[in-house]
Amino acid sequence: MKLLVFLLLPYLSLSEVGKDFNQCGQFFLNNVPPQFIPPAGVSVQHICQCLWDDSDQIMYLYATLYSTTWRIPIYSAYVFGSPNIGRCDAWYIEPQLDDNNADPCMSPKGYKRTIGKNQAVNSDYKGSVYDKGHLYPVQHTDNHLSMLATSTLTNAAPQDPTFNQNAWKTHEGAVIKDLEGCDKAYVVTGVVPDINNKINNRVTVSKYYWRATCCLKNGVVTGQGYYGPNNNQVQKLSITALQTQLDKDYNVNNIKIFPSPATGGCN
Repeated sequence: MKLLVFLLLPYLSLSEVGKDFNQCGQFFLNNVPPQFIPPAGVSVQHICQCLWDDSDQIMYLYATLYSTTWRIPIYSAYVFGSPNIGRCDAWYIEPQLDDNNADPCMSPKGYKRTIGKNQAVNSDYKGSVYDKGHLYPVQHTDNHLSMLATSTLTNAAPQDPTFNQNAWKTHEGAVIKDLEGCDKAYVVTGVVPDINNKINNRVTVSKYYWRATCCLKNGVVTGQGYYGPNNNQVQKLSITALQTQLDKDYNVNNIKIFPSPATGGCN
């Protein structure tokens, strides 16, 4: 029985680490991922975060665009769930980010000394002043598997502990209240890196956290953006304004967080 074991499938079959989100498009509005072309010189991998359920079936739980250059996620995308679950932080890593032929399951800390070339590991955070800041937070999960799956280092970035435990936590709670009345809600949460600031000379510290929500209710689509410096308060703004800000911060052009041509997106 593979209950509660994190799965990473073989790279050439149903690999969860790869060049697209074909296995987990259900976490995006109309199955369309954000339009995001990384800056020059920044490498990314698409991760369909998954677990085995208690019937030995693969359960995809959310999607992450991960920067192997910065060793932090650029964003995680998920379907909001009304929370009713406790928390357990058992941190995992993705062996196949460093070795395509690695073991087929996501593994706990201390997997192998060779792990870490393309990703953060637990030892990077030891002795640092930063928390492991979730992009997909436990507060927004509604089942045990999703809760466990959030505690992977590919869903976390170094976050100022005061911001993480106060302003950002309060913001996550406020989002719950905003989205509880939706028929369905899609969420994309991301990190703007501070490229001149790294822990352990390896893992890029987050400069800003951002979140975009898309609420579907009675056939009406409503979007909301949020933007928070790593040591300050979270501000609300339109998704259009958020995208403009992210274009500037990532030094890219024409980011679209919910680029769904069938509905005109969520703005």
